[in-house]
Amino acid sequence: MSQIRTLQREDLFELRFLNGGQLSPDQTRVVYNVAKIDAADDKEYSTIFALDRASGHSRQLTNGRAKDTLPAWSLDGDSIAFVSDRSGKAQLYLLPVDGGEARQLTHHERGIGGGGFAWSPDGSSIAYCAAPNPEPPDLSKEPYRVDRMVYRFDAIGYLDDQVQEIFLLDLESGESRQLTDDRSNNINPRWSPDGATILYDANMGIETDRAMTPDLKTVDLDGNCKTILQGWTAVSAASFTPDGGRVVFVGRPTDGKPIGTKSDLYILDLATSEVDCRTTGLKVGVGGYLSMDMPVAGISIANTAVSVDGAYAYTAVQAGGTNHVYRVALTGDEDWEAVTSGDCAIYPQSLVGDALLYARTELNAPPDLWLVDCAGGNHERLTELNAGRLARISLPETERLLWPSNDGVQVEGWYMKPAIGSAPYPTILYIHGGPHAAYGCAFHFDFQMLAGAGYGVLFLNHRASTGYGDEFSTAIKGDWGNLDYKDLMSGVDHAIALGLADADRLGVCGTSGGGNLSCWVIGQTDRFKAAIPQNPVTNWRSFYGTSDIGIWFGVQQMGGHPHEIPEVYERCSPITYAHNCTTPTLMVQSELDWRCPAEQSEQYYTVLKANGCVVEMLRQPGGAHGASIYGEINLRRAHNDAMLDWFARYVLSEEN
Repeated sequence: MSQIRTLQREDLFELRFLNGGQLSPDQTRVVYNVAKIDAADDKEYSTIFALDRASGHSRQLTNGRAKDTLPAWSLDGDSIAFVSDRSGKAQLYLLPVDGGEARQLTHHERGIGGGGFAWSPDGSSIAYCAAPNPEPPDLSKEPYRVDRMVYRFDAIGYLDDQVQEIFLLDLESGESRQLTDDRSNNINPRWSPDGATILYDANMGIETDRAMTPDLKTVDLDGNCKTILQGWTAVSAASFTPDGGRVVFVGRPTDGKPIGTKSDLYILDLATSEVDCRTTGLKVGVGGYLSMDMPVAGISIANTAVSVDGAYAYTAVQAGGTNHVYRVALTGDEDWEAVTSGDCAIYPQSLVGDALLYARTELNAPPDLWLVDCAGGNHERLTELNAGRLARISLPETERLLWPSNDGVQVEGWYMKPAIGSAPYPTILYIHGGPHAAYGCAFHFDFQMLAGAGYGVLFLNHRASTGYGDEFSTAIKGDWGNLDYKDLMSGVDHAIALGLADADRLGVCGTSGGGNLSCWVIGQTDRFKAAIPQNPVTNWRSFYGTSDIGIWFGVQQMGGHPHEIPEVYERCSPITYAHNCTTPTLMVQSELDWRCPAEQSEQYYTVLKANGCVVEMLRQPGGAHGASIYGEINLRRAHNDAMLDWFARYVLSEEN
């Protein structure tokens, strides 16, 4: 029998990560996508499997040596379309499910985009996303004139090179034609039930500062476009109702409410343009986001499915540290109820009849596929992708914590105990980004890796976190570094008072907004022995002018433009207090991060160096904002190695 051990950094290369699935039209089979890292060649591959519900048997459909993603059933259930980079560029393929070779459907010079695709209702065509074919000039060598409000975007690059348009592929002739042409990033095509219109998300228009939030548009088969929803915030998960007369979506109107205000489920009448909110009375938001350290973007996208009769929508709702599927009435009085429960995070994948396919993850379990009969309430587990591997690992126990912060407001957090050693444990305060996101009952590889190395991990939902109501999630506008910082420090004090955390062996880290708070913390206190801020915001004034979301996000968070409230930008910037820092600090920075550009880390690093603080910087060449989660494998490995090395050197060392 294999010896039981703790989870180690090398386990990243052994785990399988679910990246989405779809139920067949007759409900008898499921296709799903699994990502796995090959440590031998430092590459990540995605493989498509088909599962037969009657036998429980899964069969591998693709060879596992390419990135094969987004499998989608044909209407007759005989084949699947999917995206693959097996030819060197991402293209659409068609594969017979019961055997046979995949046939390449598209032949774009630059490949197709990652914005999704959709079968037409009659199965004769597929709508998909791609950049127009002519190869653009190399903007690293050729002069380039900018006229966009936002001209480059994280993980995409220069937008005039990369924005996608909607294309239509005729399966009989094999010919594709472009339907849209407006320099927006047009993605996520969804068909009207009559097959006459395609609904899509239009992001990154040339004049918008809200590059992350789409307008909703439709295009007919002759290329005539129409805007049906414009200027809203956080719009996602839009789909037609079965009668084609309405569109259900998640979002929030631009109504003067502060950033962090909850999103709701709405229904838009296409004939009258009237919008009806179906979750006004729901305290927590629809489509919330739990931070997870896994390459699983395909499962966490906000999906909303509408019942066959158009009476209900099934959507994800985050409440505290959980994420569950709710059934929301689309007519009559507001009415909703949860159809899933438990200490877990659940994301809907597809709905066929009353059968809802969903992905479920827990603190000690990466995502697996489950199915629920929405009429009868019976739940069926379909996959156990990592059961054998995790059975050989001593997984940590996690204790849920509740405590009053400095002003008496209750804060929720968790303490993951290491499987080795004894309390009080050396402890890492791991801070989530966003800041309008949350931690909770979902698998996080870094937490597991740190616990396997003997650290307790404290993670909590400070003020600004979602899932606790608008007053909680909007509390730091124009006041970063106050209530959020106090919540974090009160959480550390609480873990120490419980005998869990060792006050003399503390470290702190986080990415993005968590990097910002890590930098803030070490400018305010010397209680931490080591810090690892990753891709942080350190200077709100320069962030405003260099980030892909700076001109929108900075104004929303600070409460105005820098020239209007310079004192707020200065007061809320960690760079203002960096000269106070004495904590040994490792900055981790992706060099092609346009969300929190490299200059943010460089400024902080320089101030620490100039003032004699121990500081180093790990650079991630070619990496975007989330490089340590879904970037190249050498970047993920370097991040994990550096984290364990730095904390061992300064938190565990008796010399510090």
